[in-house]
Amino acid sequence: MRKIAIINQKGGVGKTTTAVNLCAALAEAGQRVWLIDLDPQAHASLHLGFALEEGLPSMYDVLTEQVPIEEVRHPVEDNLWISPSHIDLAAAEMELAGEVGREIILRNRIEQVESGFDYMIFDCPPSLGVLTLNALTTANEVFLPLQPHFLALHGLSKLLRTIDLVARRLNPGLILSGLVYCMFDSGTRLANEIVNDVDLFFEEQRTGDTPWSETVSFDTRIRRNIRLAEAPSHGESIFQYSHNSNGAQDYRSLAQEVLQQTLDRMNVRPEMAINPAIVR
Repeated sequence: MRKIAIINQKGGVGKTTTAVNLCAALAEAGQRVWLIDLDPQAHASLHLGFALEEGLPSMYDVLTEQVPIEEVRHPVEDNLWISPSHIDLAAAEMELAGEVGREIILRNRIEQVESGFDYMIFDCPPSLGVLTLNALTTANEVFLPLQPHFLALHGLSKLLRTIDLVARRLNPGLILSGLVYCMFDSGTRLANEIVNDVDLFFEEQRTGDTPWSETVSFDTRIRRNIRLAEAPSHGESIFQYSHNSNGAQDYRSLAQEVLQQTLDRMNVRPEMAINPAIVR
């Protein structure tokens, strides 16, 4: 099972949109996918139309009250489950401040579960606090959504330092495996210049011993698409809301790249890659 944390400490770069629609695309391709919403804003949960009923536990209870994570896992579509967030999760940072081992609480909860899933994806808050650290200590890899805009790159070095620190102290083997360019406008010179600069930076890191020495940029670019912005207000993934839109096409293409990446790691013969479900 691939455990992927989707993180960026800057908001508005397409993080939750990518988490939700990549999950939905993988589920559409026949994979069993578990989305864990760690953002107190609960946007991923709302995006999929999941409204937590009063009194039901959320990820807040998993992290602070020792509630088994299976009790907060709910089906939302075929092959897709979600563990929802709640606004109470915003208090978890303070409540866990004095907790010994607070950075690995989620990992301990996950280790107690026989999941049977192909992909576990964490939607993280736009910060590098305790919630994001829990995702990084649990995941095997990180996907970084980036908007090809100068301000979206601000803080990238701090994010890389955080990943490196977690990899060295808490989660050996954690890697930054992929960059996803979101809200991409190929007609602008700025977008292409920033992509070239970022790709050049990571290319120069190939010989180093860092969690990003093998980072790749996915070929798929998530284009600006009004349907992607509209889908959350309907509580639907882009595939439910506008199945043939550019947004749906792009996330479907991204999912195929992720599936091929999985097949390559498993050294599956090329002719077997026709059926993405083979990774199960």
